[in-house]
Amino acid sequence: MALVLHAGNTNKNAFKALIAAEYSGVNVELVKNFEMGVSNKTPEFLKMNPIGKVPVLETPEGPIFESNAIARYVARLKADNPLLGSSLIEYARIEQWIDFASLEIDIYILRWFYPRLGYGVYLPQAEEVAISSLKRALAALNVHLASNTYLVGHAVTLADIILTCNLALGFSRVMTKSFSSEFPHVERYFWTMVNIPSFKKIVGEINQAESVPPVQSAKKPTQSKSKGQDETKKEAKQEAKKEPAKPKAEEAGEEQEAPKPKPKNPLDLLPPSKMILDEWKRLYSNTKTNFREVAIKGFWDMYDPEGYSLWFCNYKYNDENTVSFVTLNKVGGFLQRMDLARKYAFGKMLVIGSEAPFKVKGLWLFRGQEVPQFVIDECYDMELYEWKKVDINDEAQKERVNQMIEDQEPFEGESLLDAKCFK
Repeated sequence: MALVLHAGNTNKNAFKALIAAEYSGVNVELVKNFEMGVSNKTPEFLKMNPIGKVPVLETPEGPIFESNAIARYVARLKADNPLLGSSLIEYARIEQWIDFASLEIDIYILRWFYPRLGYGVYLPQAEEVAISSLKRALAALNVHLASNTYLVGHAVTLADIILTCNLALGFSRVMTKSFSSEFPHVERYFWTMVNIPSFKKIVGEINQAESVPPVQSAKKPTQSKSKGQDETKKEAKQEAKKEPAKPKAEEAGEEQEAPKPKPKNPLDLLPPSKMILDEWKRLYSNTKTNFREVAIKGFWDMYDPEGYSLWFCNYKYNDENTVSFVTLNKVGGFLQRMDLARKYAFGKMLVIGSEAPFKVKGLWLFRGQEVPQFVIDECYDMELYEWKKVDINDEAQKERVNQMIEDQEPFEGESLLDAKCFK
């Protein structure tokens, strides 16, 4: 009999076994009409996995749960399967990278992503730790992939399958281009893997996240529905069956509801501006010499005071900035959380002083005439700063803008510990 995999058709953990089956010539069938929160709560399912997690593989010898174990089982059904290596050391290294994919990559992607959906309490400090830990793991992976096409040996192994499926959630939901570009070899590896035919057949088309999901309120337990509600749900399902199949999407360990269409950002509804933000960002990035004459002059030539506004910010609690690396991490975390505004903003953050306490001051260019409300609502750091709109008719303020864009040192009579750019 064919092996039956109990999971939805968009579950990234189910993809592990399905891709392994493609490489191994094993027949694994995805159960039909699986509904998360319903199918995995039935007595029959709970006999296979008492805690109701998915996926579960139904075999002639009995059920198997936990996605990595299922993928290993499928791979071992083929004798001398190259997915498992050709020597003891290769096998050990494959197991090493499988553990790495689970304990250093998947866990921190989920700790970043889940709280933002409301699955658990969102704590900014916990998110910072998760992102920092994920970056540490990706940096190590980036070094390995700088000189290796695959994780182990010269062909796809089970380690590549499991790591790629775990990374798929990160790339599609939280790891924006600005985040992943720090790890170019990881990027190259991931996009190569997901476009291999045996992978693409299972995971479908993957698009990289354009922004990090905003923080949602905690999910409430599902309440029992009245008979009338159940009937309405049943009718809705029947209608849904008539619709054409939708593309596959990557998801976390358990399936999530399909995302609702995003409302239009109010900034997208503003009248067109003569200033093209990406053109300024390119000019800033590509100017290596004569910065005042090229980049600064170019900025003011491009600047549209009707479509954009400039703002100074000053950290309210500079007396607390007594440790340099903590202060730098604080600013780095702020810029990470500002990622949701990347399409509408450019920023410079200066950490000032040669000794504690360090001062944190910034300059921000925002689309529109006010600090965007969605940024204030979603980025808690905003309230930690005093914000003052720049008067570009004041030559002193205009010169201060120039100095901050240029990272001029000394700045206001003090040395710069660091200067960070958001672009």
